[in-house]
Amino acid sequence: MRNLWAPWRMEYISAPKNVECFLCSYAKSNRDDELFILKRGKYSYIVLNAYPYNNGHLMIAPYRHVVYPNDLTFEESMEIMGFISLSIDVLKRALSPDGFNIGVNIGRAAGAGVEHLHFHVVPRWFGDTNFMPIVSETKVISQHIRSTFEVLKKFL
Repeated sequence: MRNLWAPWRMEYISAPKNVECFLCSYAKSNRDDELFILKRGKYSYIVLNAYPYNNGHLMIAPYRHVVYPNDLTFEESMEIMGFISLSIDVLKRALSPDGFNIGVNIGRAAGAGVEHLHFHVVPRWFGDTNFMPIVSETKVISQHIRSTFEVLKKFL
């Protein structure tokens, strides 16, 4: 069995927590370009992860602060699934990954950094992991988040 180690996430996990959930704050904001919000729907939105596992790591979150998938309405669920599909399509056309990890972490014990339901879409490439995170606690992301945002916006 292999392990996927993500020590750079400690920066986020150990950071002081705001009073308000950042996903709720993003949902209410009108600073989409600054926050790297790629697309908004009626019930949810797509945003680039500020602490990515890989270049192009997207999150899809409902506007409502819910913890479990069964807390979503049917309409929210359908829009989120549509946004997951759209994210895959956009990432395939914009970044040409070899595959994807798609998932959700529910609760701190499962690795959730925030208790606001959100889904991860992580593009993967052959050979995209190396020893940098282990040897130097450094994750190499090949493209600046602003550049990734601009590239992905062109494909929406």
